[in-house]
Amino acid sequence: MKILVMNGPNLNFLGIRERGIYGEQDYTALVRMIETHAQELGDTVEVWQSNHEGAMIDRLQAAYADGTEGIVINPGAYTHYSYAIHDALKSLEGIPKVEIHISDIDSRESFRRVSVTAPACDHQIKGQGLKGYLMAMDLLHEKK
Repeated sequence: MKILVMNGPNLNFLGIRERGIYGEQDYTALVRMIETHAQELGDTVEVWQSNHEGAMIDRLQAAYADGTEGIVINPGAYTHYSYAIHDALKSLEGIPKVEIHISDIDSRESFRRVSVTAPACDHQIKGQGLKGYLMAMDLLHEKK
Protein backbone atom coordinates (compact mmCIF):
# COMPACT_ATOMS: atom_id res chain seq x y z
CA MET A 1 0.00 0.00 0.00
CA LYS A 2 1.25 3.49 -0.84
CA ILE A 3 0.53 5.89 2.04
CA LEU A 4 0.93 9.67 2.09
CA VAL A 5 1.48 11.13 5.56
CA MET A 6 0.84 14.89 5.42
CA ASN A 7 1.71 17.37 8.12
CA GLY A 8 0.59 20.96 8.19
CA PRO A 9 1.94 24.12 9.76
CA ASN A 10 4.36 24.00 12.67
CA LEU A 11 4.61 20.20 12.77
CA ASN A 12 8.20 20.61 11.59
CA PHE A 13 8.79 22.30 14.99
CA LEU A 14 8.03 19.17 17.01
CA GLY A 15 10.38 19.01 19.98
CA ILE A 16 10.70 22.79 19.90
CA ARG A 17 7.21 24.20 20.35
CA GLU A 18 4.98 23.55 23.34
CA ARG A 19 6.78 20.42 24.53
CA GLY A 20 4.25 19.94 27.31
CA ILE A 21 1.58 19.39 24.65
CA TYR A 22 3.48 17.89 21.71
CA GLY A 23 6.33 16.08 23.47
CA GLU A 24 10.10 16.09 23.32
CA GLN A 25 10.62 14.10 20.10
CA ASP A 26 11.51 16.14 17.05
CA TYR A 27 10.14 15.90 13.52
CA THR A 28 13.02 13.73 12.34
CA ALA A 29 12.18 11.17 15.02
CA LEU A 30 8.53 11.19 13.89
CA VAL A 31 9.54 10.60 10.26
CA ARG A 32 11.82 7.70 11.25
CA MET A 33 9.06 6.18 13.36
CA ILE A 34 6.59 6.38 10.46
CA GLU A 35 9.06 4.97 7.94
CA THR A 36 9.95 2.06 10.25
CA HIS A 37 6.28 1.24 10.79
CA ALA A 38 5.61 1.35 7.04
CA GLN A 39 8.42 -1.18 6.50
CA GLU A 40 6.93 -3.43 9.18
CA LEU A 41 3.56 -3.28 7.40
CA GLY A 42 5.12 -3.82 3.99
CA ASP A 43 3.83 -0.45 2.85
CA THR A 44 5.46 2.43 0.99
CA VAL A 45 5.21 5.80 2.72
CA GLU A 46 5.89 9.41 1.81
CA VAL A 47 6.08 11.79 4.76
CA TRP A 48 5.41 15.34 3.62
CA GLN A 49 5.15 18.65 5.52
CA SER A 50 4.28 22.23 4.60
CA ASN A 51 3.43 25.41 6.43
CA HIS A 52 1.44 26.59 3.38
CA GLU A 53 -2.22 25.83 2.74
CA GLY A 54 -1.94 26.00 -1.05
CA ALA A 55 1.00 23.59 -1.09
CA MET A 56 -1.05 21.14 0.98
CA ILE A 57 -3.93 21.38 -1.49
CA ASP A 58 -1.55 20.90 -4.42
CA ARG A 59 -0.10 17.75 -2.78
CA LEU A 60 -3.56 16.36 -2.07
CA GLN A 61 -4.57 16.91 -5.68
CA ALA A 62 -1.38 15.19 -6.87
CA ALA A 63 -2.36 12.17 -4.75
CA TYR A 64 -5.30 11.63 -7.08
CA ALA A 65 -2.99 10.49 -9.90
CA ASP A 66 0.24 9.33 -8.24
CA GLY A 67 -0.93 5.97 -6.93
CA THR A 68 -1.58 7.06 -3.33
CA GLU A 69 -3.81 4.46 -1.69
CA GLY A 70 -4.25 6.02 1.77
CA ILE A 71 -3.69 9.37 3.45
CA VAL A 72 -2.83 10.24 7.03
CA ILE A 73 -3.19 13.98 7.56
CA ASN A 74 -2.44 16.29 10.46
CA PRO A 75 -3.64 19.62 9.07
CA GLY A 76 -2.34 21.53 12.11
CA ALA A 77 -4.20 24.78 12.67
CA TYR A 78 -5.83 24.44 9.24
CA THR A 79 -7.99 21.77 10.88
CA HIS A 80 -10.16 24.47 12.38
CA TYR A 81 -10.85 26.71 9.41
CA SER A 82 -9.59 25.42 6.05
CA TYR A 83 -12.59 24.56 3.97
CA ALA A 84 -10.19 24.52 1.02
CA ILE A 85 -8.31 21.56 2.52
CA HIS A 86 -11.67 19.97 3.39
CA ASP A 87 -12.72 20.26 -0.25
CA ALA A 88 -9.40 18.83 -1.50
CA LEU A 89 -9.77 15.85 0.86
CA LYS A 90 -13.41 15.38 -0.13
CA SER A 91 -12.46 15.23 -3.81
CA LEU A 92 -10.36 12.11 -3.12
CA GLU A 93 -13.38 9.90 -2.46
CA GLY A 94 -11.70 6.65 -3.48
CA ILE A 95 -8.73 7.11 -1.16
CA PRO A 96 -9.23 6.35 2.57
CA LYS A 97 -8.12 9.19 4.84
CA VAL A 98 -7.40 9.45 8.56
CA GLU A 99 -7.07 12.79 10.34
CA ILE A 100 -4.55 12.73 13.19
CA HIS A 101 -3.91 15.10 16.09
CA ILE A 102 -1.08 14.58 18.55
CA SER A 103 -2.95 16.33 21.35
CA ASP A 104 -6.53 15.85 22.44
CA ILE A 105 -8.08 18.78 20.62
CA ASP A 106 -11.33 18.30 22.55
CA SER A 107 -9.64 19.25 25.82
CA ARG A 108 -7.85 22.34 24.51
CA GLU A 109 -9.00 25.85 23.59
CA SER A 110 -12.56 26.09 22.31
CA PHE A 111 -11.49 26.98 18.76
CA ARG A 112 -9.49 23.74 18.54
CA ARG A 113 -12.51 21.56 19.31
CA VAL A 114 -13.98 22.04 15.84
CA SER A 115 -12.48 20.25 12.86
CA VAL A 116 -13.76 21.32 9.46
CA THR A 117 -11.49 18.75 7.80
CA ALA A 118 -12.58 15.66 9.76
CA PRO A 119 -15.91 15.26 7.90
CA ALA A 120 -13.89 14.74 4.69
CA CYS A 121 -11.94 11.89 6.32
CA ASP A 122 -12.93 8.34 7.20
CA HIS A 123 -11.53 8.44 10.74
CA GLN A 124 -10.04 10.84 13.27
CA ILE A 125 -7.44 9.99 15.91
CA LYS A 126 -6.63 12.52 18.62
CA GLY A 127 -4.72 12.65 21.85
CA GLN A 128 -2.57 9.57 21.27
CA GLY A 129 0.71 11.42 20.84
CA LEU A 130 2.99 10.46 17.99
CA LYS A 131 1.78 6.85 18.13
CA GLY A 132 -1.49 8.16 16.68
CA TYR A 133 0.26 8.28 13.31
CA LEU A 134 1.02 4.56 13.56
CA MET A 135 -2.55 3.85 14.61
CA ALA A 136 -3.74 5.75 11.53
CA MET A 137 -1.44 3.75 9.27
CA ASP A 138 -2.77 0.54 10.81
CA LEU A 139 -6.34 1.66 10.06
CA LEU A 140 -5.45 2.33 6.44
CA HIS A 141 -3.60 -0.96 6.15
CA GLU A 142 -6.64 -2.83 7.46
CA LYS A 143 -8.83 -1.22 4.78
CA LYS A 144 -6.71 -2.30 1.81
